[in-house]
Amino acid sequence: MLKEVAAHGACWAKAGPPIKDGKRAQTTRERWHQVHELLGKGVGLLECARRLNVGLNTVKRYARVPEPMRLQRAPLYRPTLIDPYRDHLRRRRADDPAVPVLHLFNEIKALGYPGSFNLLYRYITQGRVEADRLPIAPRRVARLLLTHPDHVKDQHRRLLDDLTASCPEMIELAGLVRGFGDLLRPREGNAECLDAWIASARAADLPHVHAFTRGLDQDRDAVRAAVTLPFHNGGTEGVNTKTKRIMRQMHGRAGFALLRHRILLA
Repeated sequence: MLKEVAAHGACWAKAGPPIKDGKRAQTTRERWHQVHELLGKGVGLLECARRLNVGLNTVKRYARVPEPMRLQRAPLYRPTLIDPYRDHLRRRRADDPAVPVLHLFNEIKALGYPGSFNLLYRYITQGRVEADRLPIAPRRVARLLLTHPDHVKDQHRRLLDDLTASCPEMIELAGLVRGFGDLLRPREGNAECLDAWIASARAADLPHVHAFTRGLDQDRDAVRAAVTLPFHNGGTEGVNTKTKRIMRQMHGRAGFALLRHRILLA
């Protein structure tokens, strides 16, 4: 899920700061064209890696992407000391687009800003002041997609709806997540639903989800049992985890006899 969300970061992050077309983006496009040109001539993946002097996994990543824009990532900005003064900076730059950065620095400094001028300059040049919303990391988007809809706050639900609506692949991904979530409640008819879900997942243009479906095929009988039968090994795994915790607590201080007593008394 995280890989798929990150792969479409250039699409769903349109509401945030624009992805700059710098040297790195240009190199990515050139490398993508090189890989697909060799693949079009019938050159294998390993030979492509040798000719381009890059890793095989890098060639595979470029090969599975149908367009170079998929390889661009949304900007990953950490919270900074300027975030509390973003609204003030936005109003000032809207009223006077030519206001010098030094004047803005002196203004927020008087408001209590403890940072440096260079930090403010980078903040402005990255487009974080004019962005409609602060940048959001792919990991957070994936976490919101994987959270049960009843447990998502209204503000986060609106944010998730905006992000998914801006990208067709994200709409398909969100639907697949909800469909697979329904399978996690064991029912007798889930075996047929699982086959239908795998078919719909493979029909979508989501390469990382395709890899997940191939993993399901490798142990399809066990997966069917998991989504149809009420039995599970959760209790066993819980006992194992508890035993390991007790062992760590008494590591180097006692032997097997005390460990056995603690487990039986617990």
